Amino acid sequence: MEPLHRLESYLNNHGLKMTEQRKVILEALVGLDHHVSLDELHAVVQQVKSGVGVATIYRTMKLFVDAEIVTEHRFDDGKCRYELAHEGDHHDHLICTRCGLIIEFEDDIIEEQQQLIAVKHGIHIETHKMELYGHCVDLQSCQQRQVPSI
Repeated sequence: MEPLHRLESYLNNHGLKMTEQRKVILEALVGLDHHVSLDELHAVVQQVKSGVGVATIYRTMKLFVDAEIVTEHRFDDGKCRYELAHEGDHHDHLICTRCGLIIEFEDDIIEEQQQLIAVKHGIHIETHKMELYGHCVDLQSCQQRQVPSI
């Protein structure tokens, strides 16, 4: 089910209304192809509809997480980032600790090994996440991606 339909269904089931702000924020998320912070999302939303505050985006993202429209990630840099959730989709993350590049990947062998380890220890996995931290091998590209600290 596409994100807009999931949102409409969630809102209907919880007695909530579709607002213009919620729709604009969702459209902004759909248009982005990376893990986005609240500040980044706010900047994009402001280009479409000025006047939508950070507090509105924060509350809306909490609603989107509850509705399973987005997934919230808290990587080691302390920033909260969001990505659209895809039904039945699972992936892991490689994160560069220098430039912040986040690469999503899937690997059937890793998934099988996790299941084998869980069975060996008598655990039924309900959910999991894997985050691998390191740095880009191509240091020139990494330096070009780095965001200057303020």
